[in-house]
Amino acid sequence: MSIKPAYAEAIFDGTKRFEFRRNIFRENIRVVVVYMSSPVMQVAGEFRVEGVITDDVDALWSQTEAHAGIERQAFMDYFAGRDVGHAIKIGKVRRYLHPRILEKAYGVRPPQSFLYL
Repeated sequence: MSIKPAYAEAIFDGTKRFEFRRNIFRENIRVVVVYMSSPVMQVAGEFRVEGVITDDVDALWSQTEAHAGIERQAFMDYFAGRDVGHAIKIGKVRRYLHPRILEKAYGVRPPQSFLYL
């Protein structure tokens, strides 16, 4: 899953416990591999998926704001034009000791949002 570096860092330090998405997986995903997007452009770690909340945007914010790891305005801007949003509840987090290059480690190019490995 491609995540902006500031949000990925917040996941790894425990201040962000939800990852927000406009579109969500179709498959049952247990582990998310975190690809830090530009300028880092490396796979930095992973987290376990504790669940997914799907709700209208205002209700989603109400349920997640205490551990959203982002400001309300950034949240609303991200979901602008959408009625429904998704919040992936972040479980156990593991940061890799040695970050990985996505193409070398997994043989894939960086996804716009996410891809299945």
